[in-house]
Parts: sequence; C-alpha cells; structure tokens
Amino acid sequence: MNDRYILIATAVLVAFFFVGGLLDILDHFLSKMFLFVGFLGIVIYVIVIKAQDEPEEQ
Repeated sequence: MNDRYILIATAVLVAFFFVGGLLDILDHFLSKMFLFVGFLGIVIYVIVIKAQDEPEEQ
C-alpha cells in the first residue's frame, strides 16, 4: 500500500490548521469547510484503501 498521498494530505491539513490558528481565521466558514472536507476525504480514502487490502474469505 502506497501511503504517500495520505501522508501528504494529512501534512497539508495539519499545516493549514496551524497557519489558520496563527492567523486567527478558523472562525470563518470557508476555513471550517476546508478542514472538514479535508478530514472527511482522508477518512474515506483510508476506509477505501483498507477495504481493498483485506483478502476475501470463502
């Protein structure tokens, strides 16, 4: 499993959260939506990848 994309996405999300906190823009609707959609995308990606890795039992 190639985890490069999920690590990059997580790093970008953490960086945005850190910079947003420093600039005090986390109260804006667009920044909240960006963080929520990014987190949701990471969770869905992990679920899909893990579902593909599991061997089928017969």
